[in-house]
Amino acid sequence: MSATADHAETNLAVRLGFQPDQVVQEIGYDEDVDQELREAIEAATGTELVDEDYDDVADAVVLWFREDDGDLTDALVDAIAYMEEGGNILLLTPKTGRDGYVEPSDIGEAATTAGLSQTKSISAGKDWVGSRLSTPKAAAKKR
Repeated sequence: MSATADHAETNLAVRLGFQPDQVVQEIGYDEDVDQELREAIEAATGTELVDEDYDDVADAVVLWFREDDGDLTDALVDAIAYMEEGGNILLLTPKTGRDGYVEPSDIGEAATTAGLSQTKSISAGKDWVGSRLSTPKAAAKKR
């Protein structure tokens, strides 16, 4: 990969909200994931991604999810369980027309049910689209 392409991938990871020294847990890893994006996240954070067996609190979660991976709401609730309060989930699903494509309405419904708010989707590689999900800040601080 060229230095320019490497820089662009790292910038994507930063735009997706990854910051230096974050612990990022990766869930749903399989042979179809985007290796360049994974490397960009590691470059942006300066740390290696931790896997599904990590048993401490993570600052953020990268969740690779395909249509046949089960229930998306359950996957999001599970991802929240080991995440630092105020952390974000980067939900990565296959782009339209790819195997495992997940309807945007299904993502929105699952995020809402899991108590997460969704920002706009962003292209996250050749085959993946990313949705940044976060816990609502205002709801957490009621009087």
